Amino acid sequence: MTTTERTSSELSLMAVLMPAVLVTVIASDMVNLMLPSIGAQFGASEAELAWVVTGFLLTFAVGIPFYGRISDRVSLRRLFGFALLAFAAGSLVCALAPDLLVLVLGRIVMGVGAAALPVLSIIAVTRLMPSDKRGMGIGVVSAATGIGTAAGPALGGGIGQAFGWQALFWLMLVVALVLLPAALRVLPGEAAAGKVRFDLLGGLLLGLGAGLFLFGITQAQVAGFGAAPSWASLAVAAVAIALFGWRTVRVAQPFVPPALFTNRVYRAAVVVAFLAMIVNLGVLVFVPLLVVDANGLTPGAGALVMIPAGVAVALLSPLIGRLADRIGTRPLTLIGLGFMGVFTLFLSTFTGGASVIPAGAGVLGLSTGFILVITPIISAAADALPAEQVGVGLGILQGAQFLGAGTGPALLGVLVTARQQTGAVNPLFPSHAGAAYSDAFLAMTVVVALTLIVAFGMRPTAQQPAA
Repeated sequence: MTTTERTSSELSLMAVLMPAVLVTVIASDMVNLMLPSIGAQFGASEAELAWVVTGFLLTFAVGIPFYGRISDRVSLRRLFGFALLAFAAGSLVCALAPDLLVLVLGRIVMGVGAAALPVLSIIAVTRLMPSDKRGMGIGVVSAATGIGTAAGPALGGGIGQAFGWQALFWLMLVVALVLLPAALRVLPGEAAAGKVRFDLLGGLLLGLGAGLFLFGITQAQVAGFGAAPSWASLAVAAVAIALFGWRTVRVAQPFVPPALFTNRVYRAAVVVAFLAMIVNLGVLVFVPLLVVDANGLTPGAGALVMIPAGVAVALLSPLIGRLADRIGTRPLTLIGLGFMGVFTLFLSTFTGGASVIPAGAGVLGLSTGFILVITPIISAAADALPAEQVGVGLGILQGAQFLGAGTGPALLGVLVTARQQTGAVNPLFPSHAGAAYSDAFLAMTVVVALTLIVAFGMRPTAQQPAA
């Protein structure tokens, strides 16, 4: 293959992977601002409406590790095609839903497809792009994640208010059907070499533990940890994870090879991705809530403070990926975590006043730091793993990242609720309005400090020779 043909192939691949990840991330939270409208139409309570979001998230959490593991046995073309069809089918069900139950079932089907797209996109980059361009490819995919996370609520609120919430799902359906033939054309139809059997029961235990953990955390946000749905779900999740660990060390071919976690770089990458995502999603969720509560903005206007961060992520991610290919993981990760710590402390100190500019600046700085962390971390994990473990390894890494995304807002939401009637812990915070949010951002600063300790233990990884 000539250089021109290879470049054209890489551009075609990115033209499929980036919008696929973008639409997945947008779909996860595009309905958040439209939940009151959905509740009014179907006569549903807040607890019932929560399932529109929770059903999608639970399926997502369970599915990510499975797709990563199955990608070692089934071709990317088949898996990606199935995922887009499931996503399209779920979108159609949601768009036509006559009641809340059908809407939730449609969201679950959407989650079955959506869970595959981020992890398969990262796997496709690691397998199909030369190692000297892998960081750039991962940066492009990460840009889609950042843009979707920042723009999803605003896009969902704008389209939903203008055309009705059903229009969101019609849009998702069209995008999935447009991407399907392109994905079938550019992705390889051959399965990865070495079709190793894996432990299905172990995978089910891991999925059950992850799903129930996330469900228990989200229920704690609604009703507190003392509520039966919360503590019971967390208890069963702990049992499932314990059984998963017991089975992993006793079967010949476990779902997750224990050798994965003997790799120091990979082990640190999983922990850093989980903790950094707690902070990132915490900021992206609570800054819009802060400007609504403290500054009196409408939800749609509040979501607009996220737009500069989305633009910055789109512009910086490919550059950061290219930089990671040149200077390695550890320096960028430490710099990125430094940015995150500075700007969570900035948010804790300066938000809550009459202007929303500090909130927007804080999100912009935080998002820049996060991209400096997550893009090199994913690239380092892919480089550190042998070829036969890339699928399952990146599936676990993406699963950890997603669990952080679900855990952060839920735990921080409990903190915000508990601190509503008290003053801010941060002595530099100047106002009583938004004091609970100041405490949440201060807690995020502590999490960043813990993440820095983990990241300091990483060692630079030698770059693999170009394919």
